Amino acid sequence: MDRAGGLSVRLKLTLSYVGFLMMACALLLGVVWVFLLRYVPDRADRTRAPGSGPNRSELLSAFGPKVVWALLILLVFGVVGGWFLAGRVLSPLNQITNATRLAASGSLSHRIQLDGRRDEFRELADAFDTMLARIESHDAEQQRFAANASHELRTPLAITQTLLDVARSDPKRDTGELIALLHNVNTRAINLTEALLVLSRADQRSFVRENVDLSLTAEEAIETLLPLAEERQVTMEASGDTSPTYGSHALLQQVTTNLVHNAIVHNLNECGTVRVTTSAESKSAMLTVENTGEKLTAQAVSTLVKPFQRGNERIRSDHAGVGLGLAIVKSIVHAHDGSLILAPRADGGLHVTVELPLAPPHIGR
Repeated sequence: MDRAGGLSVRLKLTLSYVGFLMMACALLLGVVWVFLLRYVPDRADRTRAPGSGPNRSELLSAFGPKVVWALLILLVFGVVGGWFLAGRVLSPLNQITNATRLAASGSLSHRIQLDGRRDEFRELADAFDTMLARIESHDAEQQRFAANASHELRTPLAITQTLLDVARSDPKRDTGELIALLHNVNTRAINLTEALLVLSRADQRSFVRENVDLSLTAEEAIETLLPLAEERQVTMEASGDTSPTYGSHALLQQVTTNLVHNAIVHNLNECGTVRVTTSAESKSAMLTVENTGEKLTAQAVSTLVKPFQRGNERIRSDHAGVGLGLAIVKSIVHAHDGSLILAPRADGGLHVTVELPLAPPHIGR
């Protein structure tokens, strides 16, 4: 933004210091002069005794020039001292400005790190450093996500290209088999694209909020995924009370569906169990999904919410998805001002807790 030139803040502070100093000195001299006039007689006063002190005219002649010189000296001292003091006071602001310019040029690793006791400038510098750290972390995460997404999207396209090249080189190949393979690859690409769109929508918080009952979303998710659970011989258990929250019904349904689907897919090969529980506390609506399965370490669990991470100890299957299920859950939960807690179960499997703000009683009525 182009702005018209003006006085620097340092010069303004200097002039303010000088102005205040000169006003204070003028006021002090005025008080002294008034005090002297009260006790010094005028020249016309003929009642004073011989040999007494000077009259007002003589005092003014002697006092006036010295006052002028004193004011001039104070003026010079005020300008020099005010300029120096203003520079000292504004030094942290100059560091913050330089750091801002570096950040604007793309350098996010620079930190101000002001020393000294806490004051307004240091609080501003600390807040700026914190903001830079978050932006740098978010930028690095976005770059990793873009690289992973590009790789994941490139894979089905490369497979499709390979299948088409094989079909072109071998015209006698069974087209039915080729179509089935292309259909599976295309379905995976569509699922990945839709997952990326959901994740982007959640990150931007561009959704309409309404009253949502997590117990109903849990029932719908279980009903939808029951055939998959029966196919994999997984027992579904649901319990709990009404758990009202406030947000996007579609996105919160996606949260519940992703968690239940994840619990079914990453389970024991036979006789596995998935438990879904909902509850409402004083200020929170709770959704808990836990499943049996392979034993997981705390380190492996901490990576599961990262995009395209499926966990080193988790079994990859045809239903394992595109690696965005828990990343989408985390993004949606955070967009609804909630928290997502993942913990490994002692006997194997995963315990997931979603905590969202409880909907006020008047909302949705």
